[in-house]
Amino acid sequence: MWKNLLQDFVGDLKTQKTRAFLTIFAVGWGTLSIVLLLSFGEGLKHAILNGQLGAGEQIFIIYGGTTTRPYQGLPTGRYNPLHEEDLKLLKDNIPEIDLVSPSYGKWGAVLRAGSIQTTTMMEGVDPSFSILRNMYPAAGGRFLNAQDVLQRRRVAFLGDSIAKRLFPDTSAVGQTLFVDGVPFTVVGTMVPKFQTSMNNGPDADRIIIPSSTMAALYGRTTVSSLIVRPRDATQAEYVKRRIYEVLGARYQFDPDDEGALGIWDFIENLRMSRLIAVGIQIFLGVVGALTLTVAGIGLANVMYVVVRERTREIGIKRALGARRKHIVTQFVAEATLLAMTGGLIGLGLAATLVVAVASIPDANTAMTFIANPQLSWWIGLGTVGILTAIGIFAGVLPARRAATVDPVEALRYE
Repeated sequence: MWKNLLQDFVGDLKTQKTRAFLTIFAVGWGTLSIVLLLSFGEGLKHAILNGQLGAGEQIFIIYGGTTTRPYQGLPTGRYNPLHEEDLKLLKDNIPEIDLVSPSYGKWGAVLRAGSIQTTTMMEGVDPSFSILRNMYPAAGGRFLNAQDVLQRRRVAFLGDSIAKRLFPDTSAVGQTLFVDGVPFTVVGTMVPKFQTSMNNGPDADRIIIPSSTMAALYGRTTVSSLIVRPRDATQAEYVKRRIYEVLGARYQFDPDDEGALGIWDFIENLRMSRLIAVGIQIFLGVVGALTLTVAGIGLANVMYVVVRERTREIGIKRALGARRKHIVTQFVAEATLLAMTGGLIGLGLAATLVVAVASIPDANTAMTFIANPQLSWWIGLGTVGILTAIGIFAGVLPARRAATVDPVEALRYE
């Protein structure tokens, strides 16, 4: 039976080449559109999320704030600077906190290596900062360790971009670098990463030194920020509430006063970014599906024409004993084969274009968003499912009309 259906399909292609070509082209174009839109949408989603994760994963960055409510007789407008010992207080009172690090920031630190000089953002941090902010050392180097902090060593970790600027012709690891005139030894450089969310510039242009070293060199008694990561992202709101309660008890502010602290919530930012990315992808998918649906309507119209042209043939088959289900199966199979043929061609072209575009080097942030399509398995399966549904839908109605043709009237049809 299937052999006969395939023979009929091939025969129709041969006799109606132009019509078959245009039908297959329309379905192929619709398939190409939906696959490319979904692939670029998938790539855009990954770029948005990876850009967010480049600045930190599942963390809170806590800044000192100004009270906006009176509390226990104290006035509003009180500034609450934070201190490094606040981290121990938070960890002792909030067991749901996993990793912490202070951050002493200094903008405009002057760096000099030989005759090359530049200024940049400098941070004094603890070793856990590497994990908190996704700043990992490249091969041959390391990040700061506990002994660096304990002994107040003059060691530095450089972002990949500033390392290349300062040491263009050699590896930065092991080299001497002068920071505001004080010699430091470079112990590592950062693995390049994609980053869209940042404060005071990208991490690629940053120098990192031990928190104890920075506090001693510059006489710092307060931190620029505290970095905290919950053990479980689902407990983020609870941890945030406890942070206000614990620090509120220490600095005497209302724990419901959100202005008393500034908290950059990476967990919430990532959730919102994921929702935005999914929304964009759904929109692109709907646009592509509409394009493919238009092609399906065209396929249905073609099948109506085919039924009309082959009315006499249908009558002969019915007169020879063919049942209605055989006639229905014939035209549904032909419509499905047309849809799948055009779909596979479109899917093949789309896959080729996705691979070609993805191979383009992303030399800048804009290209990372554009030249990053990803053809996932669910896109392929979803497209095949839509094509199958269109083929069946486009074939069923014409096929049912063909199956109801009276054999006697069909044989008289010219």
